[in-house]
Amino acid sequence: MFPIGWMYYFGTNLDERFSVPDFWPKENETHHIPFEKDEIQSELARLRARRLAARQRRFELEGNHSPVDQHVDAQPSAILQTLKNSDDSSVQHDHQSEQPANNSQSQGWFSWLK
Repeated sequence: MFPIGWMYYFGTNLDERFSVPDFWPKENETHHIPFEKDEIQSELARLRARRLAARQRRFELEGNHSPVDQHVDAQPSAILQTLKNSDDSSVQHDHQSEQPANNSQSQGWFSWLK
């Protein structure tokens, strides 16, 4: 009964009654995704210029007319060095444990097979 009541209330020509002219944009009015290499490079250059212009505008609003480049240390932080050293020692330990033992009592998951 529901579809019949719907058709009685609204009618059968719903496309003509409820359509909005020019609701969807035309194909040339929508965003174009770049697929070619030169289109991608030009889009990246445009985005980079836009980002730098916004950055310069932000610095001018803050009263800092000469933006300061970020300082990057040549040496990694002490935490990164300790992590790297611990990784190197664990790799060396893993290589030592991977070498097969020649003694009769080998330890590990498959020691019960022998």
